[in-house]
Amino acid sequence: MNTAKKEETFFYTAEEYYAVTRNYDAKTELHEGEIVYQASPSARHNDVSFELTAEFKKFVRDNQGKCKVHLLNFDVQLTRNIVLVPDVVVICDPDKLDDKRCYGAPDLVVEVVSSDRKVDFVKKLHWYEEAGVKEYWIVDLKYRRTHVYVFADTDTPVTYEFDEPIPVGIWDDRLHVTISEYLS
Repeated sequence: MNTAKKEETFFYTAEEYYAVTRNYDAKTELHEGEIVYQASPSARHNDVSFELTAEFKKFVRDNQGKCKVHLLNFDVQLTRNIVLVPDVVVICDPDKLDDKRCYGAPDLVVEVVSSDRKVDFVKKLHWYEEAGVKEYWIVDLKYRRTHVYVFADTDTPVTYEFDEPIPVGIWDDRLHVTISEYLS
């Protein structure tokens, strides 16, 4: 007879998730109603996220754009039971924003792969596409390449090595970034 205690899983709505996690120090996300704890990012992960955010913010400022760019710790509520915290997010519709989060699909999402590759390459890819995100980047530090999905064009990514310039599709390729410039 198996005497191991079965771990209980609770499923939350976004509103319940916010209430439960508001005092947490740890980074969490809500994946289909389940609270998932995120590992702390590496220094390389933070460097890439920070530099991309800086490049995107500079582009918006220099072009008098209305998009908002957020770095880490900014919630994106895709559905009633999916709340994600992308590494970098660009939202060009101010009606989707309040002081704490984005409600609905951002225009551009960047995830820098840290630990659970399957989450970024499968689950989040599916959730972002279903929600209507226009462009999704997966920056893969392990294999030194970035996979860029422009969902309106195709569901197949264009893959860039870290030393290749990546065009930012939401801005009609007027900005190009090269990931290798952010790594020492």
